[in-house]
Amino acid sequence: MFEENEVAIVETVRDETAERMIEYLRSMKAIEDSMEPYKEQKRELREEYKQQGWLSKEEISMAVRAYRMMRSDIDIDQFVDVFNSIKGAR
Repeated sequence: MFEENEVAIVETVRDETAERMIEYLRSMKAIEDSMEPYKEQKRELREEYKQQGWLSKEEISMAVRAYRMMRSDIDIDQFVDVFNSIKGAR
């Protein structure tokens, strides 16, 4: 089986990996915590637009989808072709 020094090396690697995981999770939590106020602000903005009657839930959703597509640099003509192909196949 393993010699004593090999077991110690394996345990050291496991300890280092566990420490890195804990470090990663702490950093991720800090980032998520710092993002929360912005997420809340985004929810409030959406609610305000719905309450004021400026946009419906569907209009907000469509605008967000269009914005994300623009950010992804999607070829709209290609997208429409694929969309129409899928729509026609139903």
